[in-house]
Amino acid sequence: MQLKVIETMDVKKGDKVKVDYTGTFENGKVFDSSTHGNHSHPLEFVVGLGQMIAGFDKAVIGMKKGEEKDITLQPEEAYGQPDPKFHRKVPKKEFPETQKLEVGMMLVIQLQTGQQVPVKVHEIQNDFIIIDMNHPLAGRVLNFKLKIVDIEPSKK
Repeated sequence: MQLKVIETMDVKKGDKVKVDYTGTFENGKVFDSSTHGNHSHPLEFVVGLGQMIAGFDKAVIGMKKGEEKDITLQPEEAYGQPDPKFHRKVPKKEFPETQKLEVGMMLVIQLQTGQQVPVKVHEIQNDFIIIDMNHPLAGRVLNFKLKIVDIEPSKK
């Protein structure tokens, strides 16, 4: 009888990984998932290149294919704390007259680059709307259930 050694590799910086994940808030409400909703396929990224939020990127290092892990990320490891410098004062006339604006409402605006970004109506003044351009998950504690689906080792 011959024994065969099966090498199990750990995820390291530079590896391309596929990860199934479910993200939840502290109350258990799901805010994103690779297996439901818009995605329905594993998330692919190169570890350590800054393509992911820092805590997520760091959490997969050392995991093996098929391994699962639950993590909790504080805002500093995810989207940071809300920063007032990302509030912008926009003239009301920039918004369609038919648009009924309310504080807390989410809108999508188009930047000069053509990129579309979500913003929140922070304050409504007589002639101006104060929009909050912080990431919608800024300031939130985020929980993730991770599973490594595949590892493509770095070519280095």
